[in-house]
Amino acid sequence: MFTIIISSIIALVVYFSFVALGWSGWGLSAVWAVIVLIASMAGIGWFLKRKLAALMAELQRMMLEGRDTIQRKMNEYQRKPVGDPKAAMAQLEKMQRVQIENGIKFMDNIEPFKKWTPLLSRQINTTRMQFHYQLKDFKKVDALMPGCIMFDALSGAMMMARMYVNKAPMEQIEKAFKKVTGRMRYNQSVILYALMAWIYVRNNDEANAHKTLVKGCETNENDTLKKNRDRLANGKVREFSNANLGDEWYTLFLEEPKMRVERRMPRADGRPF
Repeated sequence: MFTIIISSIIALVVYFSFVALGWSGWGLSAVWAVIVLIASMAGIGWFLKRKLAALMAELQRMMLEGRDTIQRKMNEYQRKPVGDPKAAMAQLEKMQRVQIENGIKFMDNIEPFKKWTPLLSRQINTTRMQFHYQLKDFKKVDALMPGCIMFDALSGAMMMARMYVNKAPMEQIEKAFKKVTGRMRYNQSVILYALMAWIYVRNNDEANAHKTLVKGCETNENDTLKKNRDRLANGKVREFSNANLGDEWYTLFLEEPKMRVERRMPRADGRPF
């Protein structure tokens, strides 16, 4: 917003200055004002983009370092189990929680820029929502959700999962599903189709679940979608399972894994900023 305001002020100053000083007529002055407006917005935008890119790179570095540290600890325990397994798992979960909380705090560094860039506020909310989802702070997730923009499959799946848990009408979940999948490219929407089919199965609507998986197999290459499609086609509803999606599925916290799986961390590669 500030970018537009400042650029507009600069353009108006140029316009009236050119006219008052007699450097050009009304028409030509307007042309110069438009050029200055575009140039000012581009210049400010370039500066902000560099600042945001640097911050997101720092967030990515911080999250990757934390993830690698947790992974090393997990590998060490798997190679040489020592002590109580529950205590070891509790320690890993505590480390992961601290990492996510640090990510949430880091987002405060990006907060000041939302007054300068349109939609940045919604993008910040989306990243915060993903972090709080991983902490199972669903009250905060539900509060942030209306101000989010579902820019990828993970955030879209989280939204659908919360709608299901909060008992939203099926029509609303279907609408959200179609909206999010419409933005996805080939092989980017596996979790969305798997989730939508799971919701249908939970509502005893195997017919729509099968139709969803048929469509999902057309737009994705994934064995889990194919196996579930074939299971429903052969009436083997009880064998329906998204377990083979692993962390991608269990990060939604709709089902508990038979064995604990490391939680997937929200994106920190600069997208969507």
